[in-house]
Amino acid sequence: MPAEGADRATVVDPYDHLVVDPYDHLHDESYADAFARGRVGAAILVTVAGRTVEPLDGEWRFAIDPHDEGLRQTWYADEPVPASEWTVPRDYDDGSWQTAPVPSCWNMLRPEWRYYEGGAWYTRTLDHTPGEAGERIVLHVGAAAYEARVFLNGTFLGAHRGASTPFCIELTGHLRPGPNRLQIQVDNGRRGDRVPMRHTDWFNYGGLYRSVALLRLPPVFIRDFGVALVPGSGFRRVAVDVALSDPVDGTATVAIDGLLPPTPIPVSGGRGRVELDLAPELWSPDSPRLYGVTLRFGTDSVADRIGFREIAVAGERILLNGRDITLRGVSVHEDDLLHGKTSGEADIRRRYADAKALGCNFLRLAHYPHDPRAAAIADEVGLMLWSEIPVYWAIDFANPDTYEDAANQLAELIARDRNRAGTILWGVGNENADTDARLSFMARLAALARRLDPTRLVTAACLIDRERFAIADRLAAHLDVIGLNEYFGWYEPSFDGLRRLLANSAPGKPVVISEFGADAVAGLRGGERELFTEDCQEAVYREQLAILATASYVRGMTPWILYDFRTERRQTAFQRGWNRKGLIAEDKTTRKRAFAVLAAHYRAMADAEATPHTEPAKSR
Repeated sequence: MPAEGADRATVVDPYDHLVVDPYDHLHDESYADAFARGRVGAAILVTVAGRTVEPLDGEWRFAIDPHDEGLRQTWYADEPVPASEWTVPRDYDDGSWQTAPVPSCWNMLRPEWRYYEGGAWYTRTLDHTPGEAGERIVLHVGAAAYEARVFLNGTFLGAHRGASTPFCIELTGHLRPGPNRLQIQVDNGRRGDRVPMRHTDWFNYGGLYRSVALLRLPPVFIRDFGVALVPGSGFRRVAVDVALSDPVDGTATVAIDGLLPPTPIPVSGGRGRVELDLAPELWSPDSPRLYGVTLRFGTDSVADRIGFREIAVAGERILLNGRDITLRGVSVHEDDLLHGKTSGEADIRRRYADAKALGCNFLRLAHYPHDPRAAAIADEVGLMLWSEIPVYWAIDFANPDTYEDAANQLAELIARDRNRAGTILWGVGNENADTDARLSFMARLAALARRLDPTRLVTAACLIDRERFAIADRLAAHLDVIGLNEYFGWYEPSFDGLRRLLANSAPGKPVVISEFGADAVAGLRGGERELFTEDCQEAVYREQLAILATASYVRGMTPWILYDFRTERRQTAFQRGWNRKGLIAEDKTTRKRAFAVLAAHYRAMADAEATPHTEPAKSR
């Protein structure tokens, strides 16, 4: 019989045999509907912090599927037997004739797959040895771009949307002793109702590009936990919350190295929360102090290294631990010349070393959630982060399903990274037109971010209000920090518009200039107004920095961008499929002249901030 979600038209032959119509799938355009009903999201995400996992990385059997034949023909339902045992021809087999490494982007594996967009199938065998009675097995997928559907032994178990956030699917009750066939169908096809929609300015990588693993868990386990300073507590109170897999009562414990011995947390209905007077040493970029934290419930335990800090706003100022701070930043994409969107620890550390060389204390991780190690390493090395979801350009703001997708991606990002001290801003959108539908959509996202995490600020990268020529996006009323993208000196050649914009604006809130810059081909020299030269990019930076320094409400900036990055919409002889606004070329080594300009500016800012501080300001 076909597996779940695989209904096919049938007829009865004269001998009363049930026959599957071999042509029915050719005419079925509702083939994907059954797989939309099993979507998973933030509600069942399981933390991997401090857990021992069984990695499933390595070579998986792989096949592209541009026509979705795997879903139409139910490839997952076919028994994986040699071709010599087939009774009818097939269009797919589980043979090892073609493989792909996990994690990786398929675009980087073969020249013919570079621009491939559509479905692909990953298959591998799991050799399962049952554990103790009641053991639960959960599949954890770090990221699959964009939609993923999971099948085990021919049974559809669930689907997930969102290219850059993790998801979990429980395999308990579906695994059998011995070999099991695990299949993940991944589809990076672009659509107008997705988040992001089909029109973007970065490369549409596809695949299982972050790690995949199994978790072996007890019958009741810790699903999520958070440890943070209580806002407004004078930096003395720490809140600890825990959520379990099931609505049970009991007692969890929390211990913080050097700060708190094992302390009970009463749990009712699967949830518990305590506030403790601890007065920890505070985390900051200058002193990135982290504490080892362990939570236990029954036989389950999780652990992490967590910093304690408070981020707030006071009027047009941003306060870190009660003191004024200016965000000296740069934007960065998750993109690599050789590996695409797959990030390794060495690449992240190189990224942060280059940011430190610029004098940064802050980065904007554009335009989607980056590898979770990016936030963990930022905690360690003392960098603050703006982390965002890809509500980018002309999202289908009136579509409730699109909002559900965006809200789930935001919830998954917050669940994954809410224990990261360096992450200070949740970004809910980028360069969206100020329409009524967009205002409703993004205001709800801002409210969701605050409800899920009251310890951080909410921002979005807004556009100029062209009627008033001012920083006056209606969304600003729902933001703590206003991001602003502007490209005076580049897309708008005159800087007079920037001076006018700043003079016309009285935002009443801190502003971060989230984008400005100019394209430059590394090594190309010319006049200061000769486009795509390093000299032009350098001149734009010098003028931008001088003008922005005159606006007291500009409390930070993240110029666009640290490295050149791949984007197929850029097709001039200078760009050749790359956005060339990087301060460093795509080799991540060659620095352009503007790099030194920004580094000198940030050094001067840091020196000015190093003067003796006044008393801490009161936040609101």
